[in-house]
Amino acid sequence: MTHRLGILGSGNIFGRYVTGLSRYPSLTIARVADIDTTRAKEAAAEYDIPSWGDDADLYADDSIDIVVNLTPPVHHAATIKAALRAGKHVYVEKPLATTVDDARDVLAVAAESGKILGSAPDTFLGSASQTARTALDDGLIGEPIGASFFIGHSKAEKWHPDPRFLFQTGGGPVLDMGPYSLAILVNLLGPVASVSASSRVGAPVRTVTSPNRAVDTIDVDVPTHAAAIFTFASGAIATAQLSFDVWDSDLPHIEVYGTKGTLSLANPNHFDGDVRLKRHTDDNWLVLPPVTELFGAVGTKEQARRGLGVHDLTTAIEGAPHRANAPFALHVLDSLTAVQASSDANTPISLTTTCNRPQSIT
Repeated sequence: MTHRLGILGSGNIFGRYVTGLSRYPSLTIARVADIDTTRAKEAAAEYDIPSWGDDADLYADDSIDIVVNLTPPVHHAATIKAALRAGKHVYVEKPLATTVDDARDVLAVAAESGKILGSAPDTFLGSASQTARTALDDGLIGEPIGASFFIGHSKAEKWHPDPRFLFQTGGGPVLDMGPYSLAILVNLLGPVASVSASSRVGAPVRTVTSPNRAVDTIDVDVPTHAAAIFTFASGAIATAQLSFDVWDSDLPHIEVYGTKGTLSLANPNHFDGDVRLKRHTDDNWLVLPPVTELFGAVGTKEQARRGLGVHDLTTAIEGAPHRANAPFALHVLDSLTAVQASSDANTPISLTTTCNRPQSIT
């Protein structure tokens, strides 16, 4: 079955989606839309996309059955609902929305529309997370007891042309980068039950030095450094540091600790990478062979491409399991917004959402 896609938003990550989606012959990018139609026209010309225009043009195009929403987070809820009501299936970049209430509203509209809503992050669908999942399910580290994850600064001020959204509502290290790590841990350990955290703003004004920058400085509107404890319904406990104030560190990205050993995972922002295992009886770390096909060659530009979650949505339309689904994304969002809620209230927060642990791909 073939699908015609319209991409809403032609910003920094647009090219990564076009490149990644080109892997699938059944998917055709037929239209690009942007509030800045000049930018949409330029993107269409660069990537040989036949149609371009604004968001209204995209919603009105009856030939498009899937909208890939790459707009900034503050626009997610409104644009998702508009696309669903126009009769489109939707895949949206993370986070699903900037608040849990908005995300619940989005899910209600999806249910009313009868269309399927998928959401990033989708890197848990990649070979690294799926390899760790198989190792965990096979009991290689015994019962999972705890986990840790560390998020440092991507130094976006040095390379992103307009990183303002990273320091505004819907951004910050918790909602911008946190979804990648937490989605992987929910895939591995199941849903979160409660969150306890503290957070603060580091530098209140950021200097942008990227060569093609749109602004010179950014006023920070969200906390940029947080420490959190995520208690999972399974009983596992994860500790986390999420920061745009840590520019350099040697800490591992993600580790999972069990009664028999440890799993160590590579960058959660990538689909692929080494998964290392060391059991209590081992002298050295063992690199586990990938259990699924690589999405992008590790250490190359291919590693940055996107689109696996869109493919997951298209197979769900045809009746396959939907893994990067909206309830999963809502629970990840709920878990991460609880970081600030806990910090503000100086108390642990019990979550009001849950989700099914996604079905393993292997």
